[in-house]
Amino acid sequence: MNFNPETLTVPASAWPVPMILDTDTYNEIDDQFALIYALLAPEKIALRAVTAAPFHNRRSSSPGDGMRRSLEEINRILELTAAADRVPALPGSESWLPDPVTPVDSPAAHRIVAEAQRAAGQGVKLFVTAIAALTNVASALLLEPAIADQLVIIWLGGNQLEADDPAEFNLCGDLAAARVVFERAEHLIQIPCNFVASALQMTAPRLRSELAGTGAVGTYLCSIFEHYLQENPTEANKVIWDISAIAALTAPELFRWRLIPRPTLTPEGRWQASGSDRRLKVAAELDPGRIFEDLFGRIRRRAADAR
Repeated sequence: MNFNPETLTVPASAWPVPMILDTDTYNEIDDQFALIYALLAPEKIALRAVTAAPFHNRRSSSPGDGMRRSLEEINRILELTAAADRVPALPGSESWLPDPVTPVDSPAAHRIVAEAQRAAGQGVKLFVTAIAALTNVASALLLEPAIADQLVIIWLGGNQLEADDPAEFNLCGDLAAARVVFERAEHLIQIPCNFVASALQMTAPRLRSELAGTGAVGTYLCSIFEHYLQENPTEANKVIWDISAIAALTAPELFRWRLIPRPTLTPEGRWQASGSDRRLKVAAELDPGRIFEDLFGRIRRRAADAR
């Protein structure tokens, strides 16, 4: 077994763990950092697939358009890192869940089911790291409820349970999906956004300094980062939120964790005590400097090995 269900931890002897990354990669620019991070951590992560999640904001005309743009960006990153021949990219949902009992059929949801069943045959858990709205993950749980115990879901989303305002992009994008996951998933790890992942602040000068001489990968990350700041001239820096969810597997010791009773989500998106005996592992704090150094060190070593 590659997972302790009582403490929601991975034993040191269990690496690498099979993982699917579910990402709305074109939504901002931090998903690209997270995908590269996952690809450069083969001693911890056996990346089985990358699935494109829907999103809807000013960078997309609809959830389905956001998903398709994300799939294009996933493929761009896989080509950039020479991983396209070993890591498949799959399209996800074209729409949000219509309600908490109806899945949205997609290749992504079916791949999650298939990889969970494959992992079960190997006697291990499948990790699904979700850095987007939970549409694809919830759909997989609704399509095949038997996989609920086979998945360990790491989700970057929502805010701290004590927050006055729980509203957050990944949570509110598909609230029905978040409700499904909190109700049906057996093993769930949450990284809140505000006051936890929000500590991962980065500036353009520091990024250029850290990634100088790292080739196409470093050039691409600096380019999209600086383009983001040009589009948002009132911002002097950018939170690279999504790398927190990868670091939860590559370097869990860089977090302070809490193990608490699993709450439910109300239809209005509020946390509510459930009385369940299931646990939720929640990140209470992280070490941004050491997480960035883990990521940048991997990028620098890849560039050095390529010379």
